[in-house]
Amino acid sequence: MKAIALTLLAAMAVLTSSCNTFIGLGRDMRIAGEGMENAANKASGSGGEAADTSGAPVY
Repeated sequence: MKAIALTLLAAMAVLTSSCNTFIGLGRDMRIAGEGMENAANKASGSGGEAADTSGAPVY
């Protein structure tokens, strides 16, 4: 059982160490944060809009 868990952990480390994976994760987190910020601004009534991220660069 320990050997299977260790093998699975090693495989996950190799698969998630790609630069593109982390760039995509960072982009998704940034867009989610901007969405939460926009929702908070609408709820508070300040009406501030963030910049459109649909044209975010792809690396």
